[in-house]
Order: sequence, then C-alpha cells, then structure tokens
Amino acid sequence: MIPRYTRPQAAVIWSQEEKYRIWFQIEAFACEAMAKYGAIPAEAAKVIREKGDAAMAVFTEADTAEIDAIEAETRHDVIAFLTWLAKRVGEESRFVHQGLTSSDVLDTCLAVQLTKAADLLLADLDLVLAALKKRALEHKYTITIGRSHGIHAEPTSFGLKLAGHYAEFARNKQRLLAARAEIATCAISGAVGTFAHVDPRVEEYVAEKLGLAAEPVSTQVIPRDRHAAFFATLGVIASGVERLATEVRHLQRSEVREAEEFFHAGQKGSSAMPHKRNPVLSENLCGLARLVRAAVIPAMENVALWHERDISHSSVERGIGPDATVTLDFALVRLAGMMDKLTIYPEQMAANVESLGGVVHSGEVLLALTKAGISREDAYKIVQRNAMATWTRLGQPDARTFRENLLADAEVAGRVSEAAINAAMSAEMHHAHVDTIFKRVFG
Repeated sequence: MIPRYTRPQAAVIWSQEEKYRIWFQIEAFACEAMAKYGAIPAEAAKVIREKGDAAMAVFTEADTAEIDAIEAETRHDVIAFLTWLAKRVGEESRFVHQGLTSSDVLDTCLAVQLTKAADLLLADLDLVLAALKKRALEHKYTITIGRSHGIHAEPTSFGLKLAGHYAEFARNKQRLLAARAEIATCAISGAVGTFAHVDPRVEEYVAEKLGLAAEPVSTQVIPRDRHAAFFATLGVIASGVERLATEVRHLQRSEVREAEEFFHAGQKGSSAMPHKRNPVLSENLCGLARLVRAAVIPAMENVALWHERDISHSSVERGIGPDATVTLDFALVRLAGMMDKLTIYPEQMAANVESLGGVVHSGEVLLALTKAGISREDAYKIVQRNAMATWTRLGQPDARTFRENLLADAEVAGRVSEAAINAAMSAEMHHAHVDTIFKRVFG
C-alpha cells in the first residue's frame, strides 16, 4: 500500500493490529463453540476470551514486534501469534487452536478483510453514483457532439453520456454485491478439510459470529475460485473508472474544451508553463485502474493449487489483497469528487456541434431524402457529396455550410423542401427519447 493513494479507512482493514484482532476473534469463537458442544471446558473458553480481549485491547507495535521476533525463529506466522497469545492467556491456552489448521485462521481472516473492503467499496460506489446522477440530471438536455473513432458523429446530450456511465457503475455495484457474497465464507475444518479433529458445528458457529457463511467443501483452504471472482470484479470496476476518466481527459483537451477538472485556487499545472490546466486527476485514475487490474491474473493463477493445498497463493494475496482494494477505494472516492466538481462548458459543446458546418446532421438528412422518395443508395450519394464539399472547404473564403450545399444541389431542389432540410438539421431532435432513457436508468 502506497500512503499517497491510501485512505485511513482502507488502511486499517489491512493493518497488522486488525489482522491479529481478527485472528484472535476466530480462535476465541472456535473455543466458545467447542465449549458449547463439550469439546473443551466452558471455564477455559471464558478465560481465553477475557484474557485475550484484554491483551488485544492494549495491543501495540511492541506486540507486533514480539510476534515478529517469534516468527523469525519459528518461521511460521500463526504459530508465532499463538505463542504470543499463550503468554497472555496462561494455562488455558492449551485449548486454543484445537483441531484447527493454520489455513482455517488465515483464510477466514482474509474473508473478513475482503468483506470489510467490499463494504467500503460499495459505499464508494454510492458516492460515484450520486455524483453521476446529479450531473446527468443537470445536463439532461445539454447538447453535445457524439463521437465515434474520435470523429464527430451525431449530436447527443451530455446528460445522456453521464447516464451511460451511471448505468455501468450501477451494474458494477451489483457485481460487487455478488462478489462480496461469494468471498464471505469461513473454513474451520482442520487439516485437509476433513473435520477429523473439529466438529462442523464449530465452523457454523464461527461463521455466524463473523457474518460469514460456512464453506461447503474446503480442502485445507477456501477454494480460490471465490477470490478470483472477487478480484476480477475489482478489475471490471477499475475499467469503468478508466473509461469515465478517459472521457474527461479527451473532453479537457484544448481543442475540445467541453469539460475540465475543477482547478483549485493556487493550483499549478506546470513548472515551466504557467497557463497549463492539466487533467491530472483523470490521468491518475487511469493509472490506478491499471494497478487494480494487475491483480486479476495472479488471482486467477491462484485457483490451481496442489492437491488439498499449497501456499503458492499466499504471497500473492498478501500483496493483491491490500493493494487492489486500497487502490480502488482511493480511485472511486477521487472519481466521485472529480465528477461532482467537474466544470462543464455547454456553450463550447454547442459550438463544437456546429464546427463542421452542419455535416454532423448527415444521418437525419439521409432519412429525410428517403422519406421524400429518393432511393437510399441515391440519397447516400447526395448526402455524402454535399458533406464532403462542406468538410473539405471548412475555413476557406468560399466555404458553404452543409445546409447551403444541400439546398444548392440540383438533385435535392424540388424534391425535398427547405423546411424538411431545416428540420433534419435540428440538434434538439436528438432529445426526443431522452426522457424514456432517463426513466430506464434512474427510475
């Protein structure tokens, strides 16, 4: 985790203190369940809970250092923690971890951390959705040019552009809810997952206490297809972040200037060129999205472990778990703020629509000519001929608009009225069904 791109809310989920707190909760809940079902004395479970809670309440960096020192000798992180815990609990510590294996603690802890991260990301998505909805409704009828291949196509509305991104992030929220449900599983099944030394009811008890579901069949680990699906979902969300950020970057280009990131008082764009107002936030978001997606392939490769388990996945998850979730959390919050404060220039949008002399209305003119009785093939030739005449003379002293060229065309005169041409070249007509679309998206 890089501090520059880490919010405190996300960092705490992956802190050493939080990890050990969760480890203790898993062990303590397991002891409570064993006591409930007669596997260990009830008084022992009570002592473990009380003394463990007291130790975790005052847990500091010194305790982390002590665990690290033990691990340096044992070469085993869970054993190091259990050794540290035994010193705090005393004699009853012999009942801790009975019938469990390290993966029970590690995998269940990771499930808790990933569900907490998912909850944070879901809240972030709500911020993005709120910002997009507000700006989409604000610019529902703001005329702007649509582009395909980066070239002017037909007019649309800026609100409709944003509504499309809103719909995508709404889908992403549903994807993340599904991924959260899939990852929220608990395994307390012992060595190679047979429950030979621990009652399955212990797993059910621990799962309920942690807000998880019991893993139906664990080998010695929770199957990694769950994790692969989770990180793949983060990758899809990150791609949505980059798609919207890329749109902003294009719209902020000097020759477009239809929208731009909010420029704060005192902000500087360049050390050499004082006039610069750069799309630094959206560029940053594109980079962060790439980092999140970088976790997807390793997560996929973690699915195929040897037999009942190996630990080739462990080092991967220690990296991608914190990095992907923390980075996406930062990116989503940044995106929400950027869109909420995005500076939008409707006048420039309108000017860009007409900047090519009206040729962007060629599609509607084509339809008008066919409605007047001209074959589609002939109509296409007429429209393209006049569009190219307009396009190639743009900025020249003798340049004529697309409308002027059409009305001067012999094949159009007398067959299509000027009123029909004018109607076909109205940008507002492209809003005919925007209300229907908005109702679909926003309800």
